[in-house]
Amino acid sequence: MEITDKLEDIRRRWEEMGEQLNDPAVMADMKRFVKLNKDYKDMEPVVAAFKEYKNIVANIEHAREIMRKEKDEDFRNMAKEELDELSILKEKLEEDIRLMLIPKDPQDDKNAVVEIRAGTGGDEASIFAGDLYRMYLKYCENKGWKTELVDMNEGTVGGFKEIVFNVIGPGAYGILKFESGVHRVQRVPKTETQGRIHTSAASVVVLPEAEEFDIELLDKDIRKDTFCSSGPGGQSVNTTYSAVRLTHIPSGIVVSCQDEKSQIKNLAKAMKVLRTRLFEREYSKYLEEIASKRKTMVSTGDRSAKIRTYNWPQGRVTDHRINLTLYNLSAIIDGDVDEMIEKLQMAENAERLKTELG
Repeated sequence: MEITDKLEDIRRRWEEMGEQLNDPAVMADMKRFVKLNKDYKDMEPVVAAFKEYKNIVANIEHAREIMRKEKDEDFRNMAKEELDELSILKEKLEEDIRLMLIPKDPQDDKNAVVEIRAGTGGDEASIFAGDLYRMYLKYCENKGWKTELVDMNEGTVGGFKEIVFNVIGPGAYGILKFESGVHRVQRVPKTETQGRIHTSAASVVVLPEAEEFDIELLDKDIRKDTFCSSGPGGQSVNTTYSAVRLTHIPSGIVVSCQDEKSQIKNLAKAMKVLRTRLFEREYSKYLEEIASKRKTMVSTGDRSAKIRTYNWPQGRVTDHRINLTLYNLSAIIDGDVDEMIEKLQMAENAERLKTELG
C-alpha cells in the first residue's frame, strides 16, 4: 500500500472517530469514550503531517509544471531551486511519518512510577541511590513535571536503601522507561580511607502508572494496615497512624506509603502504586512479546542488566546498550540527562523501523 493510501485511510478513520466522540451512546460509556478520545488525539499529528505532505506534493508538481512549460530561464531556475528544497522536505516528512505510523507502546503517554533500590556496595550503594534520586528530581523539574514521594527507606550514612516516587507529566513513562536497569558507580567512597575506587550499584525500575480503567481493585481483596511514619515529617512522626500498608491478598503484593501526614492521602498514593504493580504483571507479557521481535533491546530489556556506568575519576558516563560515552558526569548527575535519553530514543526508533520493515 502506498504511503498516501495508508494516510488517507487514517484521515478517514480520524474523521469517523471525531463523529463518534459526539455520539451520546459513546459518551455514556466512559471507558470507551476515554480510549476513543486518546486514539483520536494520537492520530491528530499524523493527520496534520499528511495535510502538510499533500501540500508539499502539490507544490512539487507545480514547480515541475513550470519547468516543463516556462520559457523564461530565471523562472525555470527559481522553480528548480524550489523543487530541490521541496524534495528534501518531502523526504524528511516521509521519514517522520513512517516513524509516526509504527505502533508505539500504548503506555508511553502515561505518568510513571519510579523505584530506586540500593544494590551491591553497602552504604556507598545507598548514597548512589540518593544521587540517582536527586538526578531524576532535577531532570523532572527541568521538564516541568511534578514528582510525588511515595515511600522510602533511608540508608545508614545517607541516601536510600529504597525510594519510590511518582512522576506526573505528559509522556513521562515513554521518556523515563529508558532508565530501567542496573546503574553502576565507580568512585572513591567517603568512607574509604586509602583512596581506593569502589564499584557499587543501584537498580532503577520505571513503570507506567496504571489508571482505574486498567485495573479493577476489589475491597475484599485488600488488607489495609496503618502504622506510624518513620521518615521526615516534623511533629507528626511516630505520633499518628498516618502511614498506610496495603496487602493485595490474591497476589501477595505489599505496598506502603508514609510520605503524607494525612492517612487519606497516603492511602490514595498506595492504591495508585498497588494498581501499577498489578498492571505490571500484564504489561510484562507485552514487553516479553516485544523483546522476542527485536535483537537489540533499548527501553524494554532485562531489568537486571547493567545499563549504565558512572565513572567519577574520569568524569564519564557510559550507556552500555548503545555504547555511548559522555564526558559530562557532573552535569548529568545534576539532571542534564536529555542528550543520553535522546540518543536512546533515536536507537529505539531505528530498531522499531528495522523491525517494522522486516
